[in-house]
Amino acid sequence: MPSVPRPFPAPADLLGESLHLLRLTGTLYCRAELTAPWGVDVPTLDGSMALLVVTAGHCLLEVDGAEPRLLRQGSLTLIPHGTPHRLRSDPGADVEPLFDIPVEQVSECYEIMRHGGGGDLTHATYGVVRFDHVAAQRLVAQLPEVLHIDAWDEDAANWLNSTLQLISREALTLRPGGETVITRLADILVVQAIRSWLDSAPEANRGWLAALRDEQVGQALALLHRAPERQWSVASLAREVGMSRSAFSARFTDLVGESAMRYLAHWRMQLARMHLRRTSEPLSVVARRFGYQSEAAFCRAFKRAFGVPPGNVRQSADEVILTARGWDGASAR
Repeated sequence: MPSVPRPFPAPADLLGESLHLLRLTGTLYCRAELTAPWGVDVPTLDGSMALLVVTAGHCLLEVDGAEPRLLRQGSLTLIPHGTPHRLRSDPGADVEPLFDIPVEQVSECYEIMRHGGGGDLTHATYGVVRFDHVAAQRLVAQLPEVLHIDAWDEDAANWLNSTLQLISREALTLRPGGETVITRLADILVVQAIRSWLDSAPEANRGWLAALRDEQVGQALALLHRAPERQWSVASLAREVGMSRSAFSARFTDLVGESAMRYLAHWRMQLARMHLRRTSEPLSVVARRFGYQSEAAFCRAFKRAFGVPPGNVRQSADEVILTARGWDGASAR
């Protein structure tokens, strides 16, 4: 007898779905040509991830509370939570605030920085990126303060080096379409770095990530993610995954860190906010899309979650771009 296909992904697939949703938006890339001595002080980048690829030379990375780290040519470093940090040519080099250093603005999302005292040269590509989808934000929230990759096995090293060489070549020449190539390659590097961390870090087996891998709680999360508009209850979720109501409720809360109904409410609100920013659908339609019986109930829940009514978050596409750098157009440099 042929097997019946599962209507929802197996728990092991949910992590892959989250990785699939790691699509970088609001990106700004900088090609840096730095000559020793030099130093750059990068402020907090709220809601953003910093990406640094050293394509020639080396530099020191300093993050408060951690030992300075030497970043060599061919290394990839992520600072997932926009933590303030400093980059220097050597320990004694003075640093200048990032936004005080002149740049050549090539386009809206690509710039070239030439900075330093004229000594040994370091080439780097630095990116500031954001993630829109709530699943991607959940995954990124689990990552450490700094994620550094420079010791891959031979096959992975060949793959990484090839990708870094492509980024370096595009950054140095900036041919037509080069920005698009760099952005797509950076997407790949970010996902590959996170996959490497997921495969090896003990922290990847805790919290929401552990819940995704759990046979029953993972299936419940799949149900909520795939059909947030359904009128779920703890009892209906428990029934779907073959557990008693009390056992399911306790296990879900223990792994995820909040109750199933609270998780669903948060998930709906995050999806709704993302949807409002992308579409002009009437609020009544958006309310039904995310499981609310009336526009008034949706508006009350939204204001309770975010402190503003849903109409306030509607933005045009050009208002969303480059907020990672603290730019609003008028304040840029």
